[in-house]
Amino acid sequence: MSESQKTTIVYNDKITRQFIAASVVFGIVGMLVGAWAALQLAFWPANITEYFSFGRIRPLHTNAVIFAFVGNMIFAGVYYSTQRLLKVRLPSDLLGAIHFWGWQLIIVAAAITLPLGITQSKEYAELEWPIDIAIAGIWLVFAYNFFWMLKRRNEKQLYVALWFYIASIVTVTVLHVVNSMAIPVGLFKSYSVFGGVQDALVQWWYGHNAVAFFLTTPVLGIMYYFIPKVSNRPVFSYRLSIIHFWALVFIYIWAGPHHLLNTALPDWAQTLGMIFSLMLWAPSWGGMLNGLLTLRGAWDQLRTDPILKFFAAGVTFYGMATFEGPLLSIKAVSSLAHYTDWIIGHVHAGALGWNGFMAAGMFYWLVPRLYGTKLYNKEAANLHFYIGTFGILLYVVSMWVAGITQGLMWRAELPEGGLQYPNFLETLLELRLMYWMRLVGGTLYLCGFILMAWNLIMTAKSGKAVDGTTEVATVGLPPEKNRKSWKELIIAQPMQVSVVVLLIAAAAGFTTSLASSAMLVTFVVAAVLIIVFQSLKEGRKGPSWHSIIEGRAAFFTVLVVVAVLIGGVAEIVPSIIAGPSAMRSTTNVPYTALELEGRDVYLAEGCYNCHSQMIRPFTWEVARYGAPSTPEESVFDHPFQWGSKRTGPDLAREGPIKSAAWHYEHMLDPRASSKGSNMPPYPHLAKKTIDFSKTEGKMRGMRFVGVPYTALEVQAAEVSANEQAMTIVQELKETANVDIAPNTKLVALIAYLKRLGNPPIVEVASNETASEEPTTEETK
Repeated sequence: MSESQKTTIVYNDKITRQFIAASVVFGIVGMLVGAWAALQLAFWPANITEYFSFGRIRPLHTNAVIFAFVGNMIFAGVYYSTQRLLKVRLPSDLLGAIHFWGWQLIIVAAAITLPLGITQSKEYAELEWPIDIAIAGIWLVFAYNFFWMLKRRNEKQLYVALWFYIASIVTVTVLHVVNSMAIPVGLFKSYSVFGGVQDALVQWWYGHNAVAFFLTTPVLGIMYYFIPKVSNRPVFSYRLSIIHFWALVFIYIWAGPHHLLNTALPDWAQTLGMIFSLMLWAPSWGGMLNGLLTLRGAWDQLRTDPILKFFAAGVTFYGMATFEGPLLSIKAVSSLAHYTDWIIGHVHAGALGWNGFMAAGMFYWLVPRLYGTKLYNKEAANLHFYIGTFGILLYVVSMWVAGITQGLMWRAELPEGGLQYPNFLETLLELRLMYWMRLVGGTLYLCGFILMAWNLIMTAKSGKAVDGTTEVATVGLPPEKNRKSWKELIIAQPMQVSVVVLLIAAAAGFTTSLASSAMLVTFVVAAVLIIVFQSLKEGRKGPSWHSIIEGRAAFFTVLVVVAVLIGGVAEIVPSIIAGPSAMRSTTNVPYTALELEGRDVYLAEGCYNCHSQMIRPFTWEVARYGAPSTPEESVFDHPFQWGSKRTGPDLAREGPIKSAAWHYEHMLDPRASSKGSNMPPYPHLAKKTIDFSKTEGKMRGMRFVGVPYTALEVQAAEVSANEQAMTIVQELKETANVDIAPNTKLVALIAYLKRLGNPPIVEVASNETASEEPTTEETK
């Protein structure tokens, strides 16, 4: 092709530089907040103010690290690699700028609202509805620009990295929209449309797959692009990359219920989550091996090249985390590990080792090229690697030890019966050393990250910003010969096999025997293998089916959407359909106006970060907390409050146990009633007040999502709240000689805590008169 038939494309690398800078800055901020939170758990006086107490900054830490640090890193990698893989400039610089600045404003909004106690209290989705809408809008801007690049591409075939980017964009869109469905009751207050069991299932369908499709699949795409670039080696196996991608996308979406094992979630959902989690071992390790084996022939460079060190270690941590995850999804293992610090160690092995090291490797490789220079200090990068690795190991091992210690102490029983450690604080006191070790490990990792920031700044200063270029044909892509229609692609053998296997697997799901689980696993594994080999088989007159769809971006995207939706619909829809029926048949009653306000205080202070409200059906939990929790008990919780960590005891049966005076003292000075507690004090709750005139609006919102408040109850919300508050105020005066205003947040919180496990008795609608008082056994 002559020079006149070519045109030079200048890539938009400014946006990559911007996202890298933002990622590094917010990475340091997020890790500083994490170190502060770790200090608070080891040394409670570090809770210096209500706005930065542990319950409020823990979600700030997770949001900063996930969406600010890793999110900005992902956008940088996607924009850089996609332009080069497609040989096309970013179609709209304006949309790119809106994406960048819009995302940073969302992060700032999170940094302001979360310390103020403005939260939905949903794991990894705490931000309130106005910010949720902004997230959706900015994400769509990103998606539009990305798919516009696909449409204008000058390379027909979609490389494997792009498959993972497509899966990430479409799946995160679905997850965010469904999980964020809520009814606003104020400018910064809303209630989830899902409640109880339904909300638990939806939340962890989202929470697990946010890890999958925000923290994993886009970074896998980055792995498939940058490791071959750094090592100057082709991807080890194209066929393995296909198995890795399709198996991961299809299986991952089903695994969310493994976060709710041994709870009040229906058994079928728990079993489904466990089975698919175990199946994730295969594709996850297939991807890890594909990444590591791509380095074959370049292992000698690991001794001197810090970038390869980070990538190799990052992929190894991915393998470790994806081995541990399915292990923790086994019910017996989950019974020991759930609610303990073991889960914290597992999460941080992935976040620090996989996401953090992949980010570092990408930054060290990209920044010199984006500024037309060399890495400023290679030795400092090597030092960063060793400091970071040691910090991760210290952090993770301390949490493993703490978690296993917790799990074993909670379940320890005396030979003659009864708990060996009946006081929850006995287990907490045993963990103090491990908490300090965690702080040291996290601080070392942070120091390494700061060292990287210095190195990158000096690198940028030593060079000048440059944008990459490439030459492409002026005429664009040639027309495709013998182009197959969508119909031909849909009725091809791989699609036929997929439909047959899915039908058989669905039939297996209607049985409850162990054989059905084995059948399901067998057919899904067989499906993946058969479909892949069928799709790779070359036709008589042309390329393989998979090769064809790699050149058909729209068709490929539709297949990804279908693969994702199958699991989501199969898990979520049955639970949602059963929701209204559960509300109609329950004997439980909704929260009173004051209890609802108290629950909002509980959420705003982040109490759910340390306390669960779910008693599992184990003898040691029943002995410690009372009867196992049932789905009915949380039917009016929007959102649910089963929790995921116990730094403090479970509260599901708290109501009948403690008096209002005890709660008052405990909230003002936790160590006065619980010696050795690391809970922060909440004196501000005794001073800050609630405007009960707004309670009616909240009850209307709850009524809209299905909570059966009567019109009269809603209208009388303010009066009802005041009356119940005065009852508590009088009790405090008589039992503890305490004077407190009835409209304070503390009074409302006490009302809520007294309600837990102690719901009012419902009048039975029948010809016979219901018993006025519960029996002793019922009360117990």
